[in-house]
Amino acid sequence: MAYSAWFQCFRGCSGRWSVYDVIYRCPTCGGLLEVAHDVEALKDRSPAAWMRLMDQRVGTTQWPYGSGVWGKKEWVIPDIHDDHIVSMFEGNSNLFWAHRLGREIGLEDLWVKMCGISHTGSFKDLGMTVLVSVVNQMIRSGRSPVRAVACASTGDTSAALAAYGAAAGIPTIVFLPRGKVSAAQLIQPIANGALVLALDTDFDGCMRVVQEVTADNSIYLANSMNSLRIEGQKTVGIEIVQQFDWAVPDWIIIPVGNLGNISALGKGLMLLKELGIINRLPRLVAAQAEKANPLYRSYLTGFREKVTVQAERTLASAIQIGNPVSYEKAVRTLQEFDGLVEQATEHELANAAARADLTGMYTCPHTGVALAVLFKLVERGVIKGKDRVVVISTAHGLKFTQFKTGYHEDTLPEVEALRANPPVYLPADARVVQEVISRRLEAMQAHGT
Repeated sequence: MAYSAWFQCFRGCSGRWSVYDVIYRCPTCGGLLEVAHDVEALKDRSPAAWMRLMDQRVGTTQWPYGSGVWGKKEWVIPDIHDDHIVSMFEGNSNLFWAHRLGREIGLEDLWVKMCGISHTGSFKDLGMTVLVSVVNQMIRSGRSPVRAVACASTGDTSAALAAYGAAAGIPTIVFLPRGKVSAAQLIQPIANGALVLALDTDFDGCMRVVQEVTADNSIYLANSMNSLRIEGQKTVGIEIVQQFDWAVPDWIIIPVGNLGNISALGKGLMLLKELGIINRLPRLVAAQAEKANPLYRSYLTGFREKVTVQAERTLASAIQIGNPVSYEKAVRTLQEFDGLVEQATEHELANAAARADLTGMYTCPHTGVALAVLFKLVERGVIKGKDRVVVISTAHGLKFTQFKTGYHEDTLPEVEALRANPPVYLPADARVVQEVISRRLEAMQAHGT
């Protein structure tokens, strides 16, 4: 049976549009679109048959199924031509058993989904492979007005867009808030040949500008309000379940900003349930930085209305967003998954990241937000000691060297670096060196480390 997918209004208005049309919002109500699948057609395979097929594709060199995204092609964009897919075999990221950190906080079964080991160092690759592949097919068909692809970004989205655009030979344009992304994030799109525009505004200001610039359809919008991105990002949830031999964890915690990622996470898990592969859903937790917490503020009122804020500068720069585009989708997801929203201060997120690093990880500040929220929920007894918990690490710590250096130099604003470990500068004298080593080892033994 042929599988199919199309755009439709997230709010339920009538109408369907091709995923190859240049359209981002419902013409009737102005709401966001979503990619819908013919689930009844997908049920032509049994749950067991789907699981076997997906497991067989992991790690294969057969194009394009070795990708963690395109190994699930039938569930993503089923009718795209394989030759038009732009992939770097993204996904299939490590599910790291954080047993030492788990023991420290009283959890027996703590895992961290290491999305930062993807091609450009963040989970954004998962969505961008889908969007750029669809645009590639649109352009190759000869009927599309698209000349370039653009996005507003706090760093990771721009890196993913530039890399996949370069691989496809499609011009890319990125709008960044000037001075608000790390040097490592800034250089990635530059190196991949994107036109990098650093605007004197924040992410929300960049988002306003890019929507105006892409209004004429010759420049395609690549932000997460474009639901093609969600189709790739939803594979994170599917992949987590698959890595547990198709068993569902009790909790998944994810740091959120523009809110496309948590709605994507829910979309993938819900598809598994609709296909009969799983029979229950995990609880989801959206973790926000206190300085950019519009979803948290809305959650406190039972989501009676959308809250927008002027996001303050935060160490978790990728989620420094005060007016999230995917708010409605995120709220529906949290309601369907009995979800929670919690926040973390600068002090909490920085020390949570450092604590995880001391057990072998190398966490970005956004993962620090999620870990700080985890610690709070465990301390309150919301998350129980025997629960299976997955924290999604959204980016690689190497993108945030200044954050790491500032922490260990104890120079980060609003942070008391409880686990700072600066280098010790000594003369080239073996006796002095041995004395320092001896004192350090004694101190470590006294603290049980």
